[in-house]
Amino acid sequence: MSDEAANAILEPAATRVRDPLTGRSLWLAGMIRDAEMTDDRIAFTLQTTRQHSQEQRDRLKDALVRNIERVGWKGEVVCNLSVSGGAAAPPAHDHSHGHSHSHNHGPAAKAKAAPAPVKGMEGGGMQPHGGPIQKQRLPGVKHILAVASGKGGVGKSTVAVNLAIALRRLGLDVGIMDADIYGPSIPMMLGVKGKPFANDDKKIIPLESYGVKLMSIGFLVDDKEPVIWRGPMVMGVVRQFLQDVYWNPLDVLVIDLPPGTGDAQLTLIQAVDLSGSVIVTTPQDVAVLDAVRGIEMFRKLDVPVFGIVENMSWFKLPDGSKVHPFGEGGGARTASQYDVPLLAQVPLDPDVREGGDSGRPIAYEDHDVADIFDELAASVATRLGLGA
Repeated sequence: MSDEAANAILEPAATRVRDPLTGRSLWLAGMIRDAEMTDDRIAFTLQTTRQHSQEQRDRLKDALVRNIERVGWKGEVVCNLSVSGGAAAPPAHDHSHGHSHSHNHGPAAKAKAAPAPVKGMEGGGMQPHGGPIQKQRLPGVKHILAVASGKGGVGKSTVAVNLAIALRRLGLDVGIMDADIYGPSIPMMLGVKGKPFANDDKKIIPLESYGVKLMSIGFLVDDKEPVIWRGPMVMGVVRQFLQDVYWNPLDVLVIDLPPGTGDAQLTLIQAVDLSGSVIVTTPQDVAVLDAVRGIEMFRKLDVPVFGIVENMSWFKLPDGSKVHPFGEGGGARTASQYDVPLLAQVPLDPDVREGGDSGRPIAYEDHDVADIFDELAASVATRLGLGA
């Protein structure tokens, strides 16, 4: 089979495993070599360096093989370890499926090292416009919390905004950064228009609403203008919003991530130390499946997962009874499966939608749903070490 067929299996698996020395995925780092594939066997070399310990090599190999299985490969997996400079690494665990073959089974067809998917990303770390990302502390920001979802349409931004408001109601200094570059909704949800300006130190001063500092690409482009950018530009904006905005002082910076597990997420994780993450889902199976991908991403990149928020959990009828239009129990099952808390179940309530459209978040109101967000905020604050 062609190299392309092997890469179709190896790329998604290797993208999910991070090299501890560079912070890049194994795929972007070009550590997957000599790929060959038959109908029931995939073989390749994991190219490490002399700086990698044997324990690191074994862990990378184990994680890589697990992810190859998770992307659907049912055949034999042969992962050879080598050290750059020509030295062979000591043998590691055999992860072959079924009737295993020797790791020396036939000469591997020479394949070029996996190219970086976007030019300019070679070298240590990813390189959006402006050069390599250097992990930095944000001056005056105590904690950074990511709010993420595996897919769109689950109300992630609604949860992020109301969580930020509820954290502010606890007396914390809070900011929210809209990292959803292609679909910025924070300005509308918080009822803010205008353009930020820079101070004498060339730092961008964030706008403010309900006592929460905020930054979004929505402040910099016209409401009707589509953001049609390639990955490096997205990564550059995320980096600028982190490092060139005057957030100080904040107890918590809430990051509203775009759906999925792409450039913005990897840039964020490489640029700053996240204190934790919250995964938003709805009860139905397709949303839960994508939420699982988000959990796996954060765990593989050593970011604590505080728990799951199940949005649109039920709808209350006029007689007080509840119906579950998107199914029932998906968030609880996922939380149990991954041994993380189910932090909150937020109902499908027209007042929540109206609050987002009008720029007055439900968490700011005297409302039953506001109580749910207050409890969520208290739980998150405790996990951040900011609880009373």
